[in-house]
This record gives sequence, structure tokens and C-alpha cells, in this order.
Amino acid sequence: IDFRLRQSDFSADGKRKGAPWLGMKLGEIGALDRVLIVGSFLRKDHPLLAARFRIAAKRCQDINILHCTDDELLMKVANKAIVAPQMLPETLGQVVKAVAEAKKLNVPAAVAGLQVDAGARAIAANLATGKAAAVFLGNLAEQHPRAAELAALAQMLAELLGGRFGFLGQAANSVGGYIANCLPSDKADKAGKGLNASAMLASPRKAYLLLGLEPELDCHDSAQAAAAMAAADFVVAITSYRGRIADYADVMLPLAPFAENSGTFINCEGRAQSFNAVVKPQGGARPGWKILRVLGNLLDLPGFEQEQSEALRAEVLGEAGDLMGRLDNRLDGVQLSLGQAGQAGQSGLQRVADVPVYFSDPIVRRAEALQQTRDARPPKAGMAAALAKQLGVAAGERVRVRQGGEAILEVSIENGLPPGVVRVAAAHASTAALGAMFGDISVEKA
Repeated sequence: IDFRLRQSDFSADGKRKGAPWLGMKLGEIGALDRVLIVGSFLRKDHPLLAARFRIAAKRCQDINILHCTDDELLMKVANKAIVAPQMLPETLGQVVKAVAEAKKLNVPAAVAGLQVDAGARAIAANLATGKAAAVFLGNLAEQHPRAAELAALAQMLAELLGGRFGFLGQAANSVGGYIANCLPSDKADKAGKGLNASAMLASPRKAYLLLGLEPELDCHDSAQAAAAMAAADFVVAITSYRGRIADYADVMLPLAPFAENSGTFINCEGRAQSFNAVVKPQGGARPGWKILRVLGNLLDLPGFEQEQSEALRAEVLGEAGDLMGRLDNRLDGVQLSLGQAGQAGQSGLQRVADVPVYFSDPIVRRAEALQQTRDARPPKAGMAAALAKQLGVAAGERVRVRQGGEAILEVSIENGLPPGVVRVAAAHASTAALGAMFGDISVEKA
């Protein structure tokens, strides 16, 4: 069982003290005077949080950015370091080292051997002068192949600053997924320990139960997910939409979407928010929890006796509904391998992938009005002008992009990308054959 579909590094499992969250209440963001945001397509991934940071930046908050693309944030940024994806942990490690030196504290052994470049030192100098600092990890940081190291470094940096660190959260109910324990079991039984989302696809199962997702669009490695579904003997899809699922699902059970359902979300600040159905489910559609309850009853499994969603809420949250004791970003025992960043493949190019805001889930993909916006245009192969010149291509030309599978995409010039980085969005049918959201990639004129 796992809900962390776009994650690739699960080495922090078993090392967390609690459910990862923002690390503070939303209202406390404005009280910070120094902020470092790591690996976030902030305006598109978290527009409401971006608005809070934008307001705070107009007052007295210095915002620093460590990321793999230099997107326009429409706010004042004190310092930024834009690096290739494979260098993200090393650069954050440089900031840790420089902050320790600036505050005349012991330099952690894991970062002592790093050479600090000018960008990391400028960020560190700014953070070190603050009285109320915080480090936030965005979607890209959580989806990164070395996500656990990034989290451990963020924790280390926050401790040196006497500040806080948190996760911006990949989805509306990311915290809820942890609180409800929608995670693989860490207790071994006859079949071994539970498999995480990546392992379930890397080592294909004979059967899959899918709840409200489209694997070929919603997983970290879309090509691997599609191959796993095709190879399975039996696939049950609990879904609101037909789509490509009909090509490989043996059984499709109609799922009532959110407006026909009741339940509870837990947002990034740990606030439980319940909602009621607006209309009755159409036809034979049923809320997901009811479908799972019936399946549990048919299989004679314990714990499937609930009659109302409120009973589920009480079971997960407790009668008091207090979550603060269960929210904790602290990590212990993460191994750091800084200074050992691998080299790019033969092409010398790396992919960085965002999830465009109107491709992010099955509902928005089917919203006709949203699909007419600029943000819903088909993905392109974004690259800096210097790289395009090196490859002999120009904006608007079509290129063949290879990364396991291949895709034909139009070139766009994005001078906010580091050297050797190609930006190709995930979660879209035109790029689904490529594979993982990070990794070596090649580009040639089509």
C-alpha cells in the first residue's frame, strides 16, 4: 500500500519521527525573516503559499532559492542558486557548511569536504544573519532520487540556524496519507515487508488494485508503471474515468468523485478539514471508502465495518482530532554521500521534470476550460539558448528526446535552466514513454 506515487527515494522510511508537514502553521510564514526554498516550482505547485511568501517579501522577509530552474516567481528574491538536479544535494551541503562557518559553529563532518561556491555562500551569508529562519522542501526535492539526503541536510541547516524546516507538500492530502498510514508495512510477515510504490512497479506484481489514479501519468517512472500494468495478470481499477485504464484493467469499479463524496483532508499545516457530498453519486458509482469496505467484507478481512465516513475520521484522527503529536519532520540515520555526484550519461544531458498544474490529476486533465489555458499546452523540450546552439536546434523545431523510451517534442528556449539540463514535463501522454522524472536524456533534431 502506498500513496507516494511520484517519489523515487524511500530510504527515509523507518527513520522519520512522524508525518512530514510544513513544520509550522500557515500564519507563521509571515513572521519569518529568512527563508530558503529548495526544489520547488513554487508559483505553479503552491500558488497560495507563493502568495504568502510574496506578501512577506514585500515587508521584511528575505527569500533564497535553491532549485534546478530559474522560473519567474513575481517576488523579490535575495539570492538564488540554480543547479543541475544531480548537484542539488551537494549545493545544499555547501550552504550548510557555509552557515556553520559564518556562525562559527562546528562544521558537520558530512559537509566538511565540500568546496563552497559563490552562490551557496551568498545564500548562507543571508540566512546566517536572520533571527527567524526556515528551510522548506518543495515537490522537486521530494521527488528527487536523493530526497532523503535533501531532507537530512535541510534538518541540519535548520538546526544550525536555530530555525525550522518543513515540506510544502506534493498534494492537498499528502499529510493525510501519512496520518492514515497509507504506507507499506515495516513489519515482516511470510511475504516479507510491504513494498513501496516504486518497488511495486520495479518488480511487477501479479495483481494491482488502483484507487483514483492513472499509473502511466501519475507515477515517477511512467514507462515502468505502464509496463507493470500490461504485465500483470489481474488489475482492478477503482476510477471515475475510463481513459487508458480500460486498455489493461480487468475490472473497473466506478468511483464517485469528490463532489459526490464526504471525507477529510489534512493540509500541509496539519489542519483536518472535512467536507460533505454536494450531490448523490451517479449510477453505480460509490465513494472509494465504501468500495474498499465491501471488498474487505467479501474477503473476510478485519477492520472493514464502518458505516459512515465520520467513523473513519474518528478512527484515523481519534475522538479529539489532535494531530500535533503525530507531525514531526525529524530524521535519524540517513546516510549522506556528498561529493560523489554521478556524471551525466554519454549525452551529457540531464532531465528535470515538473508536473504542470493542469496535468496533475485525473480531474484537471479532463476540465475543458483549464485545458484551453497556457499552462495546459503540450510539453516542450526546454533548454538554454547555448545548449540549443550546441545541439544545432532552434525554438519551434522538433526534436527526438530519448530516455529509455522516446518522444517527439518542440524546442523552447528557457535561459533559466543550468547548462546541460533539459526540461521535459511529466504527467502528459506525449512524454509518458520517456520514463523517470530525473536521469540522463538525449536530444537530437527529429
